[in-house]
This record gives sequence, C-alpha cells and structure tokens, in this order.
Amino acid sequence: MRGGAGGLLDGARVSAGARAALRADAGRYTWAAAAVGSQNAASYQLASGRPVMPLGGFNGSDPSPTPERFKAYVKAGKIHYFIAQGGLEGAGELRTGGRAGGQGGPGGSASTAIDSWVRANFKAVTIGGTTFYDLTAPSTGAS
Repeated sequence: MRGGAGGLLDGARVSAGARAALRADAGRYTWAAAAVGSQNAASYQLASGRPVMPLGGFNGSDPSPTPERFKAYVKAGKIHYFIAQGGLEGAGELRTGGRAGGQGGPGGSASTAIDSWVRANFKAVTIGGTTFYDLTAPSTGAS
C-alpha cells in the first residue's frame, strides 16, 4: 500500500494516524522518519512538526544520503520510520517518466537501494493508508 500523493506540489497527504505515529517518541530520534524526495518529506515534517529526512533531494534522484550512510544512521538509532509511498510506489511513476523513485537521475539508484534494503530488513505496517517501516525493529539481521 502507498500513501496518497497529491498534496501541495506533489507532496503527500498526511493522515491523522501518520501524523500521530511521527509524533510518538519523536524526541528520541534525530529524524522521526525518512521519505524519498523533499516534497514528500516536507509534507510529513510540516504535518507532524518533527524532522523528516529527505532521501535523494528534491525528486529522489540525488545520491544523498548514500545507502551506507543511511544504514549507519539506522544502526545508530537516529531514524524512527521509513515512509514508503508516492515516490517509489506509483505516483512517482507519473512524475519521473515511468521510472519510480527518481531512478532517472544519477543518484536515483541510492534511493532505490535504500528502499530495497528497508523492505528486505524491516516489517511494513500501514498507518492511515501509508506504509511505514519501523527502523528500530528489524525483521532480520539488518545488514
């Protein structure tokens, strides 16, 4: 499942449930969540009042952070959730010429690699129609 794209400037529409999840225990983390693209991240940050890391810059195609850096942040307990929606699961296909997740740019593979690693190592939970991955609770050895 994905969250709803279509907020301001193609940002996400944030449900009350998602907003509450981001606020819960947010003080324990540097970032309440990470989301692909600054528009999506900004939507969640503005709705929750908590920091949300944008992966891949404006549209998810910049190589920042690298997958290695992201994994280090997760291992250090700095990010609570990964929000999988819009940019990687559907709406992004329309915004990036059929290549979801900003894969069209040189850094798009970084966002795609992060997304793949999260999906392989953390359990998905749907909150208010959006898929969240709790990065503090690996489903495997999270390498």
